[in-house]
Amino acid sequence: MKVGIYVDAENIGRSGGYGMKYDILQRFAAMGGGMVLRANAYVVVDEDKVKENANYRERMFHYHDLLRKFGFKIIKKKVQKYYNESGEISFKANADMDLAIDAILQAANLDRIILVSGDGDFVRLVTALQNKGCRAEVIGFKNVNRELKESADLYYSGFLIPDLLPTSDPKIVRGFLTSYNEKGSFGFLRTYFFNNGNLEEKDAFFHLSNTINCEFHSHEVYAQEHKIYEFQHQPSKKRPGVLEAFDVALAFKNVRV
Repeated sequence: MKVGIYVDAENIGRSGGYGMKYDILQRFAAMGGGMVLRANAYVVVDEDKVKENANYRERMFHYHDLLRKFGFKIIKKKVQKYYNESGEISFKANADMDLAIDAILQAANLDRIILVSGDGDFVRLVTALQNKGCRAEVIGFKNVNRELKESADLYYSGFLIPDLLPTSDPKIVRGFLTSYNEKGSFGFLRTYFFNNGNLEEKDAFFHLSNTINCEFHSHEVYAQEHKIYEFQHQPSKKRPGVLEAFDVALAFKNVRV
């Protein structure tokens, strides 16, 4: 399967995806024996700051250099400055059109396209790619447009893809609550792992006593609040074949998975 990756870097940076690991994104895209033919990252650059601010210039250089090392082509969108009638300055930079045109033109040589963005302006692009016979999938973080999620062939929360966002400890994983028994003070958290080139899901049992500074509620309340948890895990001594979560802590609120 021939795969293309299109990253709306400005959008994900503002929506909880800052620090995303592009090597892991490549690994995710190659699941199931996929071959990544196109990997484009659309970034915004303030050329005035590049000239005037050495720290900004250095950060941009290392960021872009890292993307290239991981096989991404960088498409830069320059920040445009506008003055209104009062003389106030405003800034605008949007790479949506560049991304959409590239994806449409390159779709003829691709089977699966992964769009990394939560921007609702891409709903029409997803539909157009599907009409061309491509499988269109979306990865988002916070504030993902509902229609964009629903139009995609598959939607993935970037918070749940293993190692896509760094954690304070490599042993920590992220997951979401699938069930909680208030009376028994226990529940299950679903998490994901890479296994033999594929993404697999597993449920981990936890008890309220294994949590850190977070309150658990019924499943109905959780479904309204959309929380992501971080935790460590180990094989359960009492339940063969089952994972047991410990040091469970609230990581992100208001995230729809």
